[in-house]
Amino acid sequence: MKKILVAEDEEILRMLVVDTLEDEGYEIDEACDGQEALDYIINHDYDLIIIDYMMPLYTGLEVIEKVRSLPEKSDQKIMMLSAKSQQSDQQKVLEAGANYFMTKPFSPMELVNRIEEILGGN
Repeated sequence: MKKILVAEDEEILRMLVVDTLEDEGYEIDEACDGQEALDYIINHDYDLIIIDYMMPLYTGLEVIEKVRSLPEKSDQKIMMLSAKSQQSDQQKVLEAGANYFMTKPFSPMELVNRIEEILGGN
């Protein structure tokens, strides 16, 4: 079973993503701020991290930069979710070390399809 961390401070959106992914058979951990996300990442192994751009304590960008500085986590697959849809914002996210970028809003099936592409199926 593939394991995913969902780091999103908006509870309703986090619940939607978590429920959708659990229905698809993924094992999910969830974090509601950047510090909690970082703690999970340091202490667990994930097939994919899905992280929001704007979160309390540490932004998604800050979390990504911290993860990329850890040698044992440097190749971690990371998808950024963001309402920031400008090309410059996407470029900043990718330069920080995210592998993938998905603009909010998105449909649950769009997210599932993208994750299946990234992880090569369930």
